[in-house]
Amino acid sequence: MDSDDDMMSAASGDEMDFDDGTQASDLGSDFGEQDAGFGYEKEILTNPQKPYEVEFKTLTPEDINSQQNEQFQEVSNIVELPPEQTAILLRFMRWNQEKLIESYMDNQKKVLEEAGLGPTFSESPQTVAVPGFVCDICFEDEPGLQTYALKCGHRFCAECYTSYLTGKVKEEGEAARIQCPQDGCHRIVDAKTLRMLCDDEVQARYNVLLTRTYVDDKDNLKWCPGADCEYAIECAVKRRDLMRVVPTVRCRNDHAFCFGCTLSDHQPAPCSLVKKWLKKCEDDSETSNWISANTKECPKCNSTIEKNGGCNHMTCRKCKHEFCWMCMGPWSEHGTSWYNCNRFEEKSGSEARDAQAKSRHSLERYLHYYNRYANHEQSAKLDKDLYLKTEKKMQSLQTQSNMSWIEVQFLDSASKALQACRQTLKWTYAFAFYLERNNMTVIFEENQKDLEMAVEALSGMFEKPVAELAGLKVDILDKTTYCLRRREILLIDTAENLKKGTGCDVPGIDSH
Repeated sequence: MDSDDDMMSAASGDEMDFDDGTQASDLGSDFGEQDAGFGYEKEILTNPQKPYEVEFKTLTPEDINSQQNEQFQEVSNIVELPPEQTAILLRFMRWNQEKLIESYMDNQKKVLEEAGLGPTFSESPQTVAVPGFVCDICFEDEPGLQTYALKCGHRFCAECYTSYLTGKVKEEGEAARIQCPQDGCHRIVDAKTLRMLCDDEVQARYNVLLTRTYVDDKDNLKWCPGADCEYAIECAVKRRDLMRVVPTVRCRNDHAFCFGCTLSDHQPAPCSLVKKWLKKCEDDSETSNWISANTKECPKCNSTIEKNGGCNHMTCRKCKHEFCWMCMGPWSEHGTSWYNCNRFEEKSGSEARDAQAKSRHSLERYLHYYNRYANHEQSAKLDKDLYLKTEKKMQSLQTQSNMSWIEVQFLDSASKALQACRQTLKWTYAFAFYLERNNMTVIFEENQKDLEMAVEALSGMFEKPVAELAGLKVDILDKTTYCLRRREILLIDTAENLKKGTGCDVPGIDSH
């Protein structure tokens, strides 16, 4: 796929238009890398070796705090302000140091006022008792009542101030821009004030919120969307680069996601295509519900068949007919030159002359791709269920065959490979739906077919009874390696064409 003349471009007309908003997601691996979940062996790929790899780094909360503190200190030395005040300025400027320093040097008073600091501030905040003071919140006026005020002069009793800050932090989740309690006052409460007035629990929550604000404000940082995951990912991919790059990243908890849109790994489809596809599926929800049903009828005897595994090779228990779950065709044709289960056969123009025929053809085309997309999604879930049972399966194999624990690890590798390949195959059908027919599309579909056939073969072997697995070890290892290699070939081919603009007719996918 090296020729620029052979373009795998997006479908024209109503199917898809491209715009500048293209984003992409990708993740791939080589089986020999021995990395977690087929991601990357190292967290930072300074020189990505494959077209679908991007450079990234996993950051812990401690790493993020260190980054913030370095910026605080660096800018503090230049503008000659305490770190707490500098922090407010940096957050106000969304961490753009150059813009902050330039603006501050140009008009110090204006920048301080706009940031909520004002021209004066206290380096050593403290509570004091003010004779005759009455708190405007609780109306307490007892002698010796401790009070507090920012340099704006709006004073309240220390207890009310503490309650106000506690509510802002714990209930409202605010930290970076907590303002003075006085209505209409925009003076920002700094970290020193909060440390003086609030307990350790509030301070801890305050620091967590500030850390989250730091990541949210930085274009090159994003939180891992994995449940309860505390890691952030630093990636240098710019929004303008997302038209031709597929930046899937992976945190230390093995959560793979797209840095462009933070959705789960959806390689090789660009983000904007994924958004368009998901919207189409949602709009056609009734159709989607119908085709995603878990049961179908045997094409020979019409008996109801329920899919209970990831493999698409089905055998009717009643008549023993073997067929493909996806296309319902004879299984004997799969794995031969007749295999075209992944490719939608376009009808001749004479069959779609009137509006009704065209509409029917359009629906059939959509159902073809969605059926395969939904099937791989379902198979991936079933494969994941099998993966959760893999350890038990490995233990049984170890007991029955006298193999060591290391020797039965091939089942774990096969499970992970099946999940990775199913995820990729699922999104190849969304990707293929928007491609117009040309030489590059044919090559893409050939790669897709090769991967799909390999996955079905591996899935079939993986689901064999435990007693047969020991004898299949070499075959399963070979097929696992082959599956991952076919996946890599497909991803490399697609990534190279996206970068050259021949995989999709960038600059982007229309968002409506």
